[in-house]
Amino acid sequence: MTQTPGSFTASPAPSSYTVREAVYDLLRDFGARKIFGNPGSTELAMFRDFPDDFEYVLGLHEAVVVGMADGYAQTTGNAAFVNLHSAAGTGNAMGNIYTAFKNQTPMVIITGQQSRSILPFDPYLSSAQPSELPKPYVKYSIQTARAEDVPLAVARAYYMAMQAPRGPVLVSVPADDWDRPAERLEARTVSTQVAPDPAALAAIAHALNAAQRPAFVVGASVDRDGAWPEMLQLTENHSAAVYVAPFASRCSFPEDHELFRGFLPASRERIVKQLAGHDFLLVIGSPAFVYHVEGSGPHIPPGASLYQLTEDPEVASWAPVGTAAVGNIRLALQGLRALANPATRQPPPALAPIAPAEASEPMSVAYVLQTLAQLRDPESIIVEEAPSSRIVMHDHLPIVRPETFYTMASGGLGYGMPAAVGVAMGKPGKKVICVIGDGSTMYSPQAIWSAAQRGLDITFLVINNAGYAAMKRFAGVFDFPADQPVQGTQLPGIDFVGLAQAQGCPGVRITRPDDLAAAIRQGLQTQGPRLIEAVVASGV
Repeated sequence: MTQTPGSFTASPAPSSYTVREAVYDLLRDFGARKIFGNPGSTELAMFRDFPDDFEYVLGLHEAVVVGMADGYAQTTGNAAFVNLHSAAGTGNAMGNIYTAFKNQTPMVIITGQQSRSILPFDPYLSSAQPSELPKPYVKYSIQTARAEDVPLAVARAYYMAMQAPRGPVLVSVPADDWDRPAERLEARTVSTQVAPDPAALAAIAHALNAAQRPAFVVGASVDRDGAWPEMLQLTENHSAAVYVAPFASRCSFPEDHELFRGFLPASRERIVKQLAGHDFLLVIGSPAFVYHVEGSGPHIPPGASLYQLTEDPEVASWAPVGTAAVGNIRLALQGLRALANPATRQPPPALAPIAPAEASEPMSVAYVLQTLAQLRDPESIIVEEAPSSRIVMHDHLPIVRPETFYTMASGGLGYGMPAAVGVAMGKPGKKVICVIGDGSTMYSPQAIWSAAQRGLDITFLVINNAGYAAMKRFAGVFDFPADQPVQGTQLPGIDFVGLAQAQGCPGVRITRPDDLAAAIRQGLQTQGPRLIEAVVASGV
């Protein structure tokens, strides 16, 4: 029976006990029975006599492997175990390792390495500095001095991956270590939550209670820490306006709530403008703030004070202004709620209503996403990687339930499709909808094969605008003339339906608005994977 993290039962060590057996016993104790990987020669020894109670989850590219593990770890709440091939495999996976780091996803990566006896001769497919290769985007990395220390390194890696802020870790294991003798290592219970300083919380609560026009800025950690109920209660107690932090990778507040006030941009001046009029700002589970373009001037509006709740001491250290309390977000919100004694306030001004999108040929992104919103179950899960459509998505595809939205916090492409596979594995019985751009699709399309092989209940909605439209829009930041083409942004001639069908996934291409609803409805009602290519106006 799979055990939950922190519930450990030791078994007696057999005779001739090896590093391999010790590591698999640890994984059992940690409640991990899946290993995500793409096999290479230097790690084959790990999988000899592969235990019957484990499952090897094959991905056809290392970026897919890590993306699947990321989605699976986020939905299960436990660290995912990944196997990669020495330097080449780790290099292929680095984009999604970076994303896992930014997503704060717990992940233990075990990489292959050439046998110790030939490492002095720079052998084929070795990794010269395996513990340095993934830095700084792992919390911990090591190749142990002795083979018998590998289980201890794996255990330490797991505990560190699960500590807030969670993230990926890496252990490099030479091929000849797996058969070396080892001792049974008992898994330990290591707590994973840190409570914020009560004095800091009291100071924040005092300022919040006295505020006249408070605003909350919510980030991914509210959802990650299971704090939706506390977030709602605190918001309603204080009649506070709620904004979503720039580039939040999860949804932490219902976007149909009467106190929801929209999304902050990643621009200093525009953030100050949008938050103008508030005298108290509380950033919850997010940096303050993530910027995408150079800016100037103040970081918060005149007359406002900034406070922050974060699990990450590093994030607290570089915030340009304000008071920060470091600790678990759910515990912090519970503490603030217990100290709530708000002043009498008027509710914040209402948001302007969003005009519905109209049918047109070619279709608009707004119309496609609006149609999806009308047809999907609010409990279905959206995995998104459509950068040029994200602003439109904010208006036309609201997220209203906890644990129903995942995207990459890194800005790097190649996460969405494999993450949808991992999410579907971690949330069986839930419909997963991967909303992805045409450019993003081509970074990790091999994930479709994994979805088809496993019969996972995923609808891939490819928004095809025939290019990297986000780059076209961003060109204006660098003073591109409106009539000047942006090099390398056109993507003509890709057959997305054919790409899906070649990997065992049925698909359909939609160009007319009259056909869209039926195609989405069929995709949502059909069990198993299906791809819908929605052709929209070019460049939008």
